[in-house]
Amino acid sequence: MARAARSRTPNPDPPHNPLHRLLRTWFDGVPAPPAAVRRTYRSRRTAPAATLIEPPHPLARPSPATALLDGAPRRPLPSALGLIAVTVLGAWLGLLLIGRVHAPVGPMDTSMALRPSLTGGTTIDVPPLGDLELSSHYAPVRLDVDVDRLDPVRSQALVDHPERFAGLQAEVTHDVTRGTLGLALHSCVAVTSGATALGLAVYRRPRRALAAGGLALALLAASAGTAYATWNPKSVLEPKFSGLLSSAPSVVGNARNIVSEFNVYQKELARLVTNVTKLYDATSTLPVYQPDPTTIRVLHVSDIHLNPGSWRIIASLVKQYRINVIIDTGDTMDHGSAAENHFLAPVSALGAPYVWVRGNHDSRSTQKYLTRRAHVTVLDHGKAARVAGVRIAGVGDPQFTPDRSVVAAGEPAERTAGGRLADSLRTQRLAGTPVDIALAHNPTAVTEADGLAPLALAGHLHHRENTLLPQGTRLMVEGSTGGGGLRAVQNKKPAPVEASVLYLDRTTKRLQAWDEVTLGGLGLSRAEVSRHLPRENQPGATPAPSGSAHSSGPPSRPSGSPSDGPG
Repeated sequence: MARAARSRTPNPDPPHNPLHRLLRTWFDGVPAPPAAVRRTYRSRRTAPAATLIEPPHPLARPSPATALLDGAPRRPLPSALGLIAVTVLGAWLGLLLIGRVHAPVGPMDTSMALRPSLTGGTTIDVPPLGDLELSSHYAPVRLDVDVDRLDPVRSQALVDHPERFAGLQAEVTHDVTRGTLGLALHSCVAVTSGATALGLAVYRRPRRALAAGGLALALLAASAGTAYATWNPKSVLEPKFSGLLSSAPSVVGNARNIVSEFNVYQKELARLVTNVTKLYDATSTLPVYQPDPTTIRVLHVSDIHLNPGSWRIIASLVKQYRINVIIDTGDTMDHGSAAENHFLAPVSALGAPYVWVRGNHDSRSTQKYLTRRAHVTVLDHGKAARVAGVRIAGVGDPQFTPDRSVVAAGEPAERTAGGRLADSLRTQRLAGTPVDIALAHNPTAVTEADGLAPLALAGHLHHRENTLLPQGTRLMVEGSTGGGGLRAVQNKKPAPVEASVLYLDRTTKRLQAWDEVTLGGLGLSRAEVSRHLPRENQPGATPAPSGSAHSSGPPSRPSGSPSDGPG
């Protein structure tokens, strides 16, 4: 029956070759295998390659081989993660390379940039003072603002037109807003370009590269939306300071007071920013006195209080007056912290030896740091040293008032320190090496040296005093060479910048004359130099101030009229 069925099946291509007919006849005589065997064979048989190109059924699921030939990803999750990694890395590189913008803010030139961050916030870098961190927002991006420099042209315009100070706050707000919008647009271009370029380098397929650029732009937009939603305008009330600015809360007062009285503070801060350049210009036009070649010229400075402009002023005076030795009677620092120590680095390069005694705002750590500096002589415990041909002895202030955990000892401690200085001066005199100048920060301490040295120098009071003590010692108290330092913005009227040039006879080491150099405080532009001669050097002479020079006019030569005391 099976043979009959096969014979009834039409043969579309019958064999014409006799050999083929013979084989066909032989195979036809072989009985067919059972149906179960044929089904098992067909189920194990590999489908021919021709079936791969047959159109699949609409409802049929494609096989893995078919999907591979069609170009679909074999593992979609790792591919997506790879695209995200390429996008984030490319966006970060774009922000790092071309994401920074330069924007003027008032008289300052600033740089703004967005940086990836886990916590967000805003960081303001104010060199050389340190950083100010604000928790302004929570987003995967942080705003970095760097104060690059003070523009002299815009600063001079503010100095020449003081009426512009009234609108400085609005101008700064407008500049910050415009700079932020420019930064946003620039950052969009930066992240898109960076992600697209890196995607093209990795995948070498334009479609994938454009997908990376679009994803980067979407991530930046999402971050901006998150920052806007979490924006905290009160973050300025709780800033975090680092570097020298770590002392800012105690220097500028409570932050809430600053915000509530911003009109007062913005005027003083504006003057602080815009007049630094003017003070620099003033020192370069001071009148130069040509003393007798045999004199020793001593520059007396005190109470710098972390004013970075003081180093420029001191260096200018050293150069113009050909100073032989600089004497600093303390309070160079403000809080005596280790972070402030690097502020003292310029003392070794001022052009003259530097003699220093500790003030009540200078810590032992500061004294130890200065001891290791080149060309610096630190005096304490009545120690005496010969510098530039002058024998100088000094004692450090026994109190460190920034340390609130210790109760201030007051005047008795100062007199005790002055007693140690006086004992040292007596010892030096008995040894045949009398001291020419006695130093202390507090005038109370150095007063104990009356009659044991012809000249005593001090500071601490932030204003000048010139007194002839009962036993014949001249006490000269210097004002603040830092203009009150960072705390100048706290006073209603900022203190002037003061220093004095002392002329000593090279043989007797006695004071011949002195020039009092006074630079106008913040907001002022006057520079005055007054000449003084001690009355004991000119018997019968009447006090008369010498000339003064204005910083904007030609310097006038001080007259030789004898005078005594402060001008």
